[in-house]
Amino acid sequence: MIRFFFRALPFVLSMPLLAQEQNFDFETVIGKARELASRPYAAPAQVPRFLRDLNYQDYQGIRFKPESSLWHDDETPFKVMMIPPGLFYNHAVRINVVNQGAVDPVNFEKAQFTYPNPDIERLVPADMGYAGFKLTFPFDGPDVMNQFLVFAGASYYRAVGKENNFGLSGRGIAVNTGLPGGEEFPSFIEFWLEKPAADAESMTFYGLLDGKSLAGAYKFTVTPGEETALKVESALFPRQSVEMLGLAPLTSMFYYGENTLLPPGEWRPEVHDSDGLLIHDGGTDEWLWRPLRNPQPLSIDYFATENVRGFGLIQRDTDFHNYMDLEARYETRPSAWIEPEGDWGRGQVVLVQLPTSDETNDNVVAFWRTDGQISKEQSLHFNYTARFGGDRVANEPLARAVDTYLGDGMRVGGGDQPGSVRVIADFAGGPLADRKPDAPVVGHVSGLQDTEVLEHFVEYVEPLQRWRLSILARPAADRPLSLRAYLSQNEDTLSETWSYELPPGSGVLGVMQRK
Repeated sequence: MIRFFFRALPFVLSMPLLAQEQNFDFETVIGKARELASRPYAAPAQVPRFLRDLNYQDYQGIRFKPESSLWHDDETPFKVMMIPPGLFYNHAVRINVVNQGAVDPVNFEKAQFTYPNPDIERLVPADMGYAGFKLTFPFDGPDVMNQFLVFAGASYYRAVGKENNFGLSGRGIAVNTGLPGGEEFPSFIEFWLEKPAADAESMTFYGLLDGKSLAGAYKFTVTPGEETALKVESALFPRQSVEMLGLAPLTSMFYYGENTLLPPGEWRPEVHDSDGLLIHDGGTDEWLWRPLRNPQPLSIDYFATENVRGFGLIQRDTDFHNYMDLEARYETRPSAWIEPEGDWGRGQVVLVQLPTSDETNDNVVAFWRTDGQISKEQSLHFNYTARFGGDRVANEPLARAVDTYLGDGMRVGGGDQPGSVRVIADFAGGPLADRKPDAPVVGHVSGLQDTEVLEHFVEYVEPLQRWRLSILARPAADRPLSLRAYLSQNEDTLSETWSYELPPGSGVLGVMQRK
């Protein structure tokens, strides 16, 4: 199965090699970003066309030799594997090593790679450069190089915890994502890697980002483990005003799940890298869960926050039986959680969902944006930690909405109200875990955007040891079905807030439920 994690983007290294730097630190990168932003944007030069035109199989046939990894023979648990340009990656990035403040460039060596055939090998330039890098760490023993972090393509990166397979991506920045004028894709154009010590548990590296609207400096400190934590320090310098600047963006794929209809011809029960957006708002201390969907057309939702304490794209469903895919293993895809440092003030977590006809496109983006436009006179400094791991990576204390189902409200078992939708939200864990089956748990349900809530009730589901909130609701004509709900007992809030929106014309009304 071919998975396209990144869009094809025109970005290439165009900076000349500099003399060896001394006393390098994060301020050095900040100075470079500030200076870049003071000049007109110059798009980097692309690698030769034959590399950009390689098909997927031929590009995958250009393989880096593990024995050529940076620090392969040194006593450090971290090694660095290089990524060749081509196909998705249209330019090279400059990569440097920092050792006790001194900087040395990592020069491209053609012999570090094997090639799918002699014709491609002959055409590869001797100074082609690298598109990015992969970090490895010995999760499975001292002689094993487990890949856990990949930086390649625009400002994209992917990370996993020890038990995960690669799935969703992070990004350095998102610019005007989902807006009619089109999205920009700033790129990391240079990296500096600090050589870790022999007993190091973390590794630090730096990135210089450049794009039409802004330049930026980043310091990354990564700690691999059951959960891989990537601490990010950023300094951003706009060249021009930006309508929507997305901080700490995450990108994922949702094709279909238990809350959608099964696409024609599909036999697998669900296909997605993430199944919901989770938000922790510091102003209200509310935890909010929004199940993802595959919309038609594009959908953008804004969730107001004040001092946001966290947000992320989560893969809650980790049961193989709900995917039945031996190749993709969607149940092992990582969840990602963003923890802001300090008070980010008022803003919104933005959820952009694009329609997709298959699983090869990453069609979901989530990020935080501050209120108002960003002007070119501003410099922005935001720090956060991105955590990648299992479905409990956010460590939320309340009961979670573990499944969402829906169907026509005029079916046996659904209801008898024309134009209505039966919606089921199952909750488990947290304070619900120690409630007896006859506990007086109640649901609080609100209909938004003129949605009429006809009935709702809570019952314990003994076979699954979870609590079910069943809702019959009717959307207004040509309006979405929009609901919010949570569970409580007496004065105690027991669950996160479940939020769901179903656009008109979704096909649920008058169509047999698939489960």
